[in-house]
Amino acid sequence: MKDKLIEFGQRLGKAILLPVAILPVAGLLLGISAALSGEAVIESYPFLDNTILQAILSLMNAAGSGVFDALPLIFAIGIAVGLARREKGSAGLASVVGYFVLIITINSLLDITGQLATGDMDPRLLGQGTQFGIMTLQMGVFGGILAGIITGLVHNRFYDIKLPEFLAFFGGSRFVPIVNTFVFLIVGSIMFIVWPFIGNAISDFGEFATGLGTLGAFLYGLLLRTLYLFGLHHVFYLPFWTTAAGGTMEVDGQVYEGFQTIFLAQLSDPNTTQFFGNLALFNSGRYLHMMFGMIGIVLAMYKAIPAGPKRKATSGFLLSVGLTAFITGVTEPISFALLFASPLLFVAEAILFACSFVVSSLFNITIGSTFSAGLVEFLLFGVFQGNDKTNYLWAIVLAIPIIFVYYIVFKTLIVKLNAKTPGRDDEEITEEEKSANSSYEGGQAQHIIEGLGGFDNITEIDNCATRLRVSVKKPDQIDSSVLKQTGAMNTVVRGKAIQVIYGPKVNTIRGEIDEFIDEKNIEHLKQK
Repeated sequence: MKDKLIEFGQRLGKAILLPVAILPVAGLLLGISAALSGEAVIESYPFLDNTILQAILSLMNAAGSGVFDALPLIFAIGIAVGLARREKGSAGLASVVGYFVLIITINSLLDITGQLATGDMDPRLLGQGTQFGIMTLQMGVFGGILAGIITGLVHNRFYDIKLPEFLAFFGGSRFVPIVNTFVFLIVGSIMFIVWPFIGNAISDFGEFATGLGTLGAFLYGLLLRTLYLFGLHHVFYLPFWTTAAGGTMEVDGQVYEGFQTIFLAQLSDPNTTQFFGNLALFNSGRYLHMMFGMIGIVLAMYKAIPAGPKRKATSGFLLSVGLTAFITGVTEPISFALLFASPLLFVAEAILFACSFVVSSLFNITIGSTFSAGLVEFLLFGVFQGNDKTNYLWAIVLAIPIIFVYYIVFKTLIVKLNAKTPGRDDEEITEEEKSANSSYEGGQAQHIIEGLGGFDNITEIDNCATRLRVSVKKPDQIDSSVLKQTGAMNTVVRGKAIQVIYGPKVNTIRGEIDEFIDEKNIEHLKQK
């Protein structure tokens, strides 16, 4: 049961990445349009006061807002597709059916019981709001997440069902949207009863977490980073992004929940003078850690390598992962290098990560983000939005002290623990191993399959931003040495859920594996 829960949690975390990946699009469109169309910016840079340019920016703002308004449905479809093992298209359709049945069922029950907001009533006071033109309980993105998860479970149970011959047309994947209609009649009825309590509980938790101030920021950051071990961090932070757990605020006459949702709304509001304060508690610390803290860690790793050939040979790898963290905010190669060198190094990173949230809270740094927290988003959502809105100058001022603290802490720990960080291993590394560890070379799909125990051992294979995620029958058949030779940085075995860390190239690797599997399946059919 424990293994199954961990596996499902990892699959859910991966599935959430699909709709989350849409957020940078909406954020970029809103961010660029907001940054270049504000009155203060136009006054400072008169060349921006161009009718055609401003019309284009207005279209960009509308497109970004459109994606933002459709987030519940986007999450419903994305999660259902991500969780579906096969026939992913029908899972997406079923999620749409399920989501609309959910909100329409709640609307009908509100009407039947006389609780539906009508006329001059403010629906917000009743916990209600309009979703795709339907007045329903204001569940926001949570409703979409719920629809996606339940649809994924229903789909995997019924997508291959076989019905009697006279009903055969409705069998297989066509059966899932039909079942979902009845499932979400029940789910909608249940949510009509329980959501008011859940909504109040989430709101109270948000007030509690926010009320803790810097302590709340520390605990949030510590738990967020710790969940990296299980690949469950996406599941943890989403409620803070999109529900009252991350705060509540009225923007341009409409109430929004979740610091990410509020931030996106503020981006499109010309009257915004200061971004939402909870960004300082629950978000801006990521910039301090990923852009500056990681530089200190990489420098510590480099200086901890004894002067000589190994330091020189490892410098290219360290420079690469350092720049990746600084520019894009992708830090997993560094974090896993720390974890597998010594768990205490990862504990130290998690604590300093949490401390970064404390610092951003103390200096009220309110820089938003969409997916990551690297230089690109720092410029877009910090510098270009102005210091009055974000206090981004404090982040720049604090950069050197943060790098110094991280460097001292990790240099000391690596040396004291004699941790085997990159370049400090005892065994002599061959040139071939150095090449394999530094980058992935194409055409190794077969070797990866072999390292995972062969076709018969694999039940599911997928990927997230930097990891190959595989479900296997027998974990003891995993050969980490073979995977390492293909360029894997590390292999994490959590029961039957396997994560092979390749870094940002994992999408290319996954594509080659899929092509290899398809070719083998075609050969198998021809033989039959």
